[in-house]
Amino acid sequence: MNAIEIHDLNVWFGSGPDRANAVRDVSFDVADGESFGLVGESGSGKSTILRTIAGLVPTWSGQMTVAGEQLGRRRSKAFYSKVQMVFQDPYASLHPRQTVDRVLSEAMHLHNVPDIDTRIVSLLDDVGLGSGFRFRYPHQLSGGQRQRVAIARALACDPSILLLDEPTSALDVSVQAEILNLLVDLRREHKLTYIMVSHDLGVVGHLCERIGVMKDGRFVEVLAVEEMRRLEAKSPYTRHLLESSINSIH
Repeated sequence: MNAIEIHDLNVWFGSGPDRANAVRDVSFDVADGESFGLVGESGSGKSTILRTIAGLVPTWSGQMTVAGEQLGRRRSKAFYSKVQMVFQDPYASLHPRQTVDRVLSEAMHLHNVPDIDTRIVSLLDDVGLGSGFRFRYPHQLSGGQRQRVAIARALACDPSILLLDEPTSALDVSVQAEILNLLVDLRREHKLTYIMVSHDLGVVGHLCERIGVMKDGRFVEVLAVEEMRRLEAKSPYTRHLLESSINSIH
């Protein structure tokens, strides 16, 4: 069974002579419980796909079915209880004047989650922080700790799908591995489905089973991570990406 089905997706910005086509004729499926990576150079359209699924980009055509719901221009409240997004920058994604407790409790109030007090403690344990961080402000946290809070907020309503937009790229290299390992553990424990955007093939290889390679808004090819590690790409563009990242994918 597929958690996500995308068919003939086109996304654009602007109109008339100013129209810019960001995603062109993209189709892919993600099985329930799978982790699927989107890779490519900056501007290839990979983050735009995530933002369109999340309902942050209204100008698109095609068909998208996510968590059993065929998507239109607006997202239902039920959609956001099943699908959540973790953004690239943990510094920008948390309100500087809200404690961790308030960030998490507001997310749960939105979705009518019961027993918020107990759930906050459980979430902080899940992301490796513990209750000692509950009443801290973002400026009292490191980048890695802030991203753990952002992940906890995404998990607050117990979703089945996480959209991960370069969740480690703004972090120090030593912290990146910790967050990736956390995401691996959370996926297993909560039976989550991931779509992960990254420009780093090593990161995608650590977390995903398959990757879609993008260039100029289109899919160049889809390959299994094992094929990626063996450098078995059909497209010259994918081979170039793999060869330039050869040290990070093994």
